[in-house]
Amino acid sequence: MSKFISVGENIHCTRIYKVGGAFVKSPDENTHVIAYQEDGREKHLPIAKRFVESSDWKNGKVKHAAVAMWQGLHGNETERRAGIEYLHYMVRNQEAHGASFLDLNVDEYSTDIGEREELIRWASEIIQQVSKVPLSIDSSNVEILKAGLEACDPAKGSPMVNSVSLERKDAIPVAKDAGAVVIAAATGKTSMPTDKDERIENLRSLISQLEKEGFSHARIYLDPLVFPVSVDPRNGLMILETVEELRNQHGREIHFAPGLSNISYGMPNRKLINQVFTYLCRQRGLDGGIVDPIQINEAALEALDLESEAYQLTERFLTGQDQFGMNYISAVRAGKI
Repeated sequence: MSKFISVGENIHCTRIYKVGGAFVKSPDENTHVIAYQEDGREKHLPIAKRFVESSDWKNGKVKHAAVAMWQGLHGNETERRAGIEYLHYMVRNQEAHGASFLDLNVDEYSTDIGEREELIRWASEIIQQVSKVPLSIDSSNVEILKAGLEACDPAKGSPMVNSVSLERKDAIPVAKDAGAVVIAAATGKTSMPTDKDERIENLRSLISQLEKEGFSHARIYLDPLVFPVSVDPRNGLMILETVEELRNQHGREIHFAPGLSNISYGMPNRKLINQVFTYLCRQRGLDGGIVDPIQINEAALEALDLESEAYQLTERFLTGQDQFGMNYISAVRAGKI
């Protein structure tokens, strides 16, 4: 297989840690920090009061990438340095595990578009101080996409736009002007696809439009849209079949970059499900995805024991042979997985 193209998904303002979990510590009742390990020692990112007073915190969650960005922009000198160091740590950690792109999303940082435009420019600059790979700019707003792309350093390589679709055709000229590669999502003009055929037809139409705008297949990364297998036990096999058919139709030059971890939403031991699903997709012709590269990388996929009970149970679940994952869930509860 070719090298897995990992679009590192971690620098997102949606990403959460559990309050009271291993990564969130409270030295005293008024002090809360994000704890992480680097260079053999524990480092701390202070959590600003605004996050502790938020509804997320009351619900046991804290958005750690957003904490780092807030501190980097608004903290005192020590807090600003800690925020920037944390973002640099996230970059180094993802690149050390094989990230090919670093996906940046600030959409949930604020409801103010101007503030988000300022933030994505700032965060792009901070990330690129230490990064070696291109950025993937991820936003539902075209103006924020433009701002992020304008901040991309072409010396790192062509940036990525996450994403374009039949529903978001206005993002195509933005990507073209920036010389970016694109994630082409299978979303329809007015609705989400419900089966394999709709996904393939939507992508066929979108690829045709991208070709007319001068995008070669090497600059297109297909996203057939992965939905959780917990919602519909057919979702895993459907994506596997879709990937295989798209690869057969478009040859080796075109790429893939679906959100692979969506498959495990709502299930226990998500890491195992994500790894097995990625492995199965690669067998069908997938060469990349939007993933956590610390969990999904070449070494992790090569280390899977295909003869183990854990792998076999997970594969049967993902391919629809274990309805609603009852055998898989029973094995997790029994400590077999």
